[in-house]
Amino acid sequence: MPTLHEHVPGGWHEGEQFMHRLLHSSRQGNPTSYGLPAHYAYRVQVSALVAFGTLDSQGRPWTTVWGGERGFARAIAQNVLGVQTLVDRRFDPVVEAFFGGKEDGEMVRPLREGDDAQVMAGLSIDLSTRDRVKLAGRMIAGAVQVNGSEETTSGDEKERKEEQKGAAEVQLAMMVQESLGNCPKYLNKKEIRPHVPSPSLVSDTLPLPMEAMKLLARADLFFLSSTSGETMDTNHRGGPPGFVRVVSNSASDGVVLVYPEYSGNQLYQTLGNLHVRPLVGLVVPDFASGDALYLTGETSVLVGRDAAALLPHSKLAVKITVTAARFVRDSLPFRGDVVDYSPYNPPVRRLASEQAALVAPSAEAASGPPATATLVKREVLTPSIARFTFKLRPSRPGALKQWKPGQHITLDFSEELDMGWSHMRDDDPKSLNDDFVRTFTVSNAPGVGADVRDGAELEITARKNGPATALLWRHNLRVPLELPVFGFGGEEAFRLPTGSTKDGKEAVFIAGGVGITPVLAQASGIVEGGSPLTVLWSLRAEDLPLAVDTFKRLPGLAGRVRLFVTGRIEEKGHQASESLEAMGATIVKRRILKTDVIEGSGKRRKYYLCTAPEMLKVLTSWLEGEEVIWESFEY
Repeated sequence: MPTLHEHVPGGWHEGEQFMHRLLHSSRQGNPTSYGLPAHYAYRVQVSALVAFGTLDSQGRPWTTVWGGERGFARAIAQNVLGVQTLVDRRFDPVVEAFFGGKEDGEMVRPLREGDDAQVMAGLSIDLSTRDRVKLAGRMIAGAVQVNGSEETTSGDEKERKEEQKGAAEVQLAMMVQESLGNCPKYLNKKEIRPHVPSPSLVSDTLPLPMEAMKLLARADLFFLSSTSGETMDTNHRGGPPGFVRVVSNSASDGVVLVYPEYSGNQLYQTLGNLHVRPLVGLVVPDFASGDALYLTGETSVLVGRDAAALLPHSKLAVKITVTAARFVRDSLPFRGDVVDYSPYNPPVRRLASEQAALVAPSAEAASGPPATATLVKREVLTPSIARFTFKLRPSRPGALKQWKPGQHITLDFSEELDMGWSHMRDDDPKSLNDDFVRTFTVSNAPGVGADVRDGAELEITARKNGPATALLWRHNLRVPLELPVFGFGGEEAFRLPTGSTKDGKEAVFIAGGVGITPVLAQASGIVEGGSPLTVLWSLRAEDLPLAVDTFKRLPGLAGRVRLFVTGRIEEKGHQASESLEAMGATIVKRRILKTDVIEGSGKRRKYYLCTAPEMLKVLTSWLEGEEVIWESFEY
């Protein structure tokens, strides 16, 4: 049986020390407490859930999560935690590791049976207050017993017991050798309630079934366990739904997952364990249904370029090659409802393979930035929109290929905006995991030649929204602002036709606000080529000067545009409207309606959408069955 050697907290083991050096942690002493102090015991008792991890007979870590109501786990003696709760006795791998082969109700006492003890760890978690306490120690004793008598008094009662035969009550005593309270970052608030599970095994083979894949796609939390050989660690990882990405799920390529390691407390206890023993056990709970995905596998900790190459915008990530899995329907003894998401959650980071041409190459994955962009001009067009002109300086001849009309540029603002590590930052929580890499559609047409030449000018048109654009707005132009350029990117399919298409389809471009920018660099070719392009552009009244500027710079475009104006039009707005109509634009003083979008849909059409996510969702529902291509604002 896997055992836990005597371990006295206070120092750092070899793996933790390695991660501290590698990641330049400023940590000094280990804040882990010996035993289970009273203040931690109270926090455990008022938590409705506790995740537990242990090792199976093969030394593989597994994780589960038990509970459903406060008080099921509590201190029953000094440094001893007692647990009494319903569990899935048939398919829960931790229950199997603790009690496998034992008769119903048979007491397991590892110390009396000659073993050192069953290694285990725990994490109490109160999702209503975002509180958690880590526990590590060993199993002293325990038993698992099916509730109730096997005798039944009616057919209905017999059927009910048959349905619930997978549920049993566990009683367990854990000697707590280490405990540590953790911060509330990345915990999404949930209200937890108890539930009697009726587990059924869906799959215990690889690759993962579709139900498990769907769970991973919406999961905002999982629990993981690791070991250094001397002690064990159970913790959680949380984020926005979908923060765990599936690299592969096939018989040929195996099952490989990856998740980003967000900015934390710099203890690196889990990562330190993974450095010493690259094995991990996970449970991914479905709070709505009680389903659970149990996984165990081998890990690789990815740092810097390696992390960004697989998961762009990540400086630290963990890749898991799954070696065994169980997907169990209705395995968990609780249900949970989402109340609120953590303000610290960064946006979902998609795999490089998922993004394909949507993003420019990452600097972390390259030998260095291919060019530098220097801000040389700022033209404020509306109260919140401006055009910025940059001069490009390639790092060497041929280092930066010429952009194509409609592509975007990726710039690195981190040297100007990154304030370094801090544990918490309640005034700006999202900045803790912000890499300050931003992508903007290029507003002007490319130059001549295959490569960008030294001194070439590039324009972006952007709304002030966030720290990067705020910097562009306020920066003193007399002081050079130099930003590393990561490259150009953008879907080839998003190129607008410059003439009649072979399939005879009419192009319809629908833009919201600055979503017009992909048209700007392509407009001259479209007008000159006689492309049958129609533009539906939704714009705030205060942003009408952007339309005036656009049509003045791009003669012939106005006649192809229906401009939908929202909000109150002031005196300057009326003047702008008159100018726009004089240039040939059609002004409609309301929001875009479904009838505007599908008008003439009997024709052969191809729709291009560039809007905010909310508007994009509405438009795609209206255009179901049509050929639709969209550019996301979420690169």
